[in-house]
Amino acid sequence: MSVENSPVKPSRSPSVVETLDDFENQDTLLKHVDISIVESEKRANGTLHVRDHYTVYLIDLKVTNPEYKLVQSKISTIWRRYTEFEQIHDYLQVTYPHVVIPPLPEKRVLYAWRKSDTTDPEFVERRRAGLENFLLRVASHPRLCFDDQFINFLQQEHGWRETITESGYILQAENKLKSLSVSIRLKKPDPEIDSVKNYSKLLETNLGNFLYTRSKIMEKNYALCKLHANYGKLFSEWSVIEKDMGDGLQKAGHYFDSIADSIDSVAEDEEQLADQLKEYLFYAGALQQLCANHEALQRALELAHDTLNNRIAERNRAAAGKSGLLSRLFGTTDPDIVRDQATRALDLKIQDDKAAIEVAKKDLEEFTKKASIEIEHFQKQKDKDIHESLVGFITLQVKAAKKNLQAWTQIRECLQNMP
Repeated sequence: MSVENSPVKPSRSPSVVETLDDFENQDTLLKHVDISIVESEKRANGTLHVRDHYTVYLIDLKVTNPEYKLVQSKISTIWRRYTEFEQIHDYLQVTYPHVVIPPLPEKRVLYAWRKSDTTDPEFVERRRAGLENFLLRVASHPRLCFDDQFINFLQQEHGWRETITESGYILQAENKLKSLSVSIRLKKPDPEIDSVKNYSKLLETNLGNFLYTRSKIMEKNYALCKLHANYGKLFSEWSVIEKDMGDGLQKAGHYFDSIADSIDSVAEDEEQLADQLKEYLFYAGALQQLCANHEALQRALELAHDTLNNRIAERNRAAAGKSGLLSRLFGTTDPDIVRDQATRALDLKIQDDKAAIEVAKKDLEEFTKKASIEIEHFQKQKDKDIHESLVGFITLQVKAAKKNLQAWTQIRECLQNMP
């Protein structure tokens, strides 16, 4: 279904966008406000069962431009559950099918290097950061940021769920899910969209493999570093019985302990970098969704052409009347008046079919034009972000290796300086 025919309407149409520069130079909500998620809080549904607890996140919005009138108040805070973030995400996905919608952080723990669940404080904190990043992505997107439902999500404390449900997006999402679940085989696939779709699948595969490998290496590295605490304990106990070598052994033991302790901060920093890469793992899915939306419009155009061709063939048969062998032998061919009525009725339907083709063609052309800019913007943003994340990841490994090398060097000096 096209944006124009959608029962869910974007709130404010941005100015005409012809190029990526036009897109990036548009006004955005984030140029006028600061948005952050300042804390999280666990709440109970009223029972003592652990599964009856849920986490809420406090969104803090501050207007930085005193002249800005779009938001209701200059400062506002509101608590939201993860499920409400899912609602606004799904709404945006349905309402803006040509946009690569920013993804939410993981709902369940993925690519973990140690046992963890959604109630773990570290996971909750990382999810808080991911949800804040989602809000910032949307608030900086020219097509998404001024949507009424998104603005209300940031400020409307009561009745927001009912308001967004009444928009009709749920029914449209269900219909779209049914249509997309059917395998679409296009007669002439768009080569550019096909290329983007294939790329997104490869990106998803490669990032998934990277995150899996990282989790396994971190699991082994963490255990290995923690084992150095055994050296620390051993050297400290050994130092007690050595009169001359005691000080050197004790100092060496402390440095072994530092190796064991240093892995905790490395693991924490690495998790943050992994979350940045996970975002693009999920972005790959958003890119595939856009391609599926394009294919659905292209399929609609192909079906419209098929309908027209079938109608024309039917019209030709009606104009010829009953021309079979038996009809000719027994004189039962349709009289002219019957043929004329049938052909006139089909001519009207043919005109409707041609009009439907024009609508479908226009929908596809407009979608393709908007989507191409979105894809270009995504690629530019992705190149920058993944580059920074990978460089940060390697820099972290180098820093950790240097720190461990320094500890080993100090251990060697401790032992060399023993009498």
